[in-house]
Parts: sequence; structure tokens; C-alpha cells
Amino acid sequence: MDSTTRLSSSTIALHWIVAIGMIALLSSGIYMHEAENYAVYPWHKSFGVLLTIFVLWRIYLRIKNGWPTPVRQYRPVEIGLSKIVHWLLIIGTLLMPVSGMMMSGLGGHGIPLFGLELLARNPSPDNPQEVIAYSESLAFAGKVAHGLGGNILIAAIALHLLGALKHHFVDKDATLLRMLGKSK
Repeated sequence: MDSTTRLSSSTIALHWIVAIGMIALLSSGIYMHEAENYAVYPWHKSFGVLLTIFVLWRIYLRIKNGWPTPVRQYRPVEIGLSKIVHWLLIIGTLLMPVSGMMMSGLGGHGIPLFGLELLARNPSPDNPQEVIAYSESLAFAGKVAHGLGGNILIAAIALHLLGALKHHFVDKDATLLRMLGKSK
């Protein structure tokens, strides 16, 4: 169980798994989009599906256990900003895999998981290199949400990192140490 002085090992592990996974997937997504490197997509999708399991587990524990107690009292504006950023992170880490699966799966591109087909491609009978969308409108909605959600998530991660550094170097409190499994 989480406390003001120590976070549970599951809270710490899930935080870092989801954080590193999301940063890696956001980075690979930007690379794929900018470089138009389609060879990376199956890996991006597979790791996205895998990370979804950890995201759901993290959200379940957050709902079950609530938010960790702050290590000290903060100003109301800091509390408000913290809540906004944390909610953006939670929603973003769920929105990204869901919207990615909508974009890919409903767009006819399938959803792979390291060589397994969770949802098969829907190849065009006229040209097997092309696909037919199961739902163009829902695939497009997924694409828009994935792009916009990615940008919002990047901003939320940046704010979260700045907040952690502020806690550590300006406030000199144990917030960051606690997430690293240490105590002050």
C-alpha cells in the first residue's frame, strides 16, 4: 500500500513500465510518421498491445487504491496542476492504445502481437498489398485521436518531468525519491 513515505513496489514498477513504454512508443510513432518507415509498425503495434495490459493494471490499482498521498502540503495551484497533469497522463496512456487499435484494426491493417494476429488484415481482393477498412469513419476517428492524443501526452509527460524535477531540486521534498523506491 502507498503511504506518504513509501510507494508500493507495484505502484513504482507500473509507473516506470508505463512511463518508459509510452515514451518509447511515442518516440517510435514520431519516427515512423516522419521517416515513413512502415517496417517498424508491427513492433510498435505489438508493444502497444502489450503495454495496454500494464496500463489497465495501473488504472485498476489507481481506482482501487486512490492517488498517493502527497509528501507534504502544497499550494492550491500546485495541487490543481498536479491533478490535471496526472489525469492527462492516465487518460492519455489509455487513449493511445485504444485509438491506435481503432486506427489500425478498423482501418483494415490488423492488430499484430509479435507474429500473432489479434485482428487479421483485411486485404483488398483486387490488390492484396492494399487493405479495405472495416469502418473508415471509426478508423479515421482513431487516427485523429491517436495524433492529437500523442501530442497532448507528450506535453503532459514534459510537465510531469518538470514537476518531478521541481519537487526534487526546488522543493527538496521526497516526491521523486519515493517514486524511485527510496526515502528521504
